[in-house]
Amino acid sequence: MTFEISVDDSRWGKVDLPSLAERAVAETLRRLGLDPDDCEVALLACDDTRIAELNADFRGKPQPTNVLSWPAEDLGAEIPGARPDLPEPDFTGEIALGDIAIAFGTCAREAREQGKSLADHTTHLIVHGLLHLLGYDHIRDPDATLMEGLEVEILGRLGLDDPYREQHGP
Repeated sequence: MTFEISVDDSRWGKVDLPSLAERAVAETLRRLGLDPDDCEVALLACDDTRIAELNADFRGKPQPTNVLSWPAEDLGAEIPGARPDLPEPDFTGEIALGDIAIAFGTCAREAREQGKSLADHTTHLIVHGLLHLLGYDHIRDPDATLMEGLEVEILGRLGLDDPYREQHGP
């Protein structure tokens, strides 16, 4: 797997981001039937100021958010609740998936508010961002159900609790 991490906020040193991210990405790719060794992903670990700039530039929302994703290609399914197409390798055999940005301040605040460890919440957001790169979304209810179910399953494989349990009940 080609996995590039750029750390723009030193506070990310509070978690072992490279190990945590590589494990989350590899498990997500394996679950979806992709060989992690064939895939390329870039992760920007930034602060709230930088992610607010990116959010304004790309989504017209000038405020911080927890995670943003830029897929290399649009793999989204047209039919609500349908699984997206898997990406195809390029002529070199590599599969460029895209870029993810994650903001320390927002992630740390959300983890604290939700009573989760920063590492667990960050893992969830990386899985979430990667699923966006792979064409999953949560705008339409059937798509959200599919995406959240995959997140719960993948996080369970990583030994983490269901991040939606409070929303869905026990």
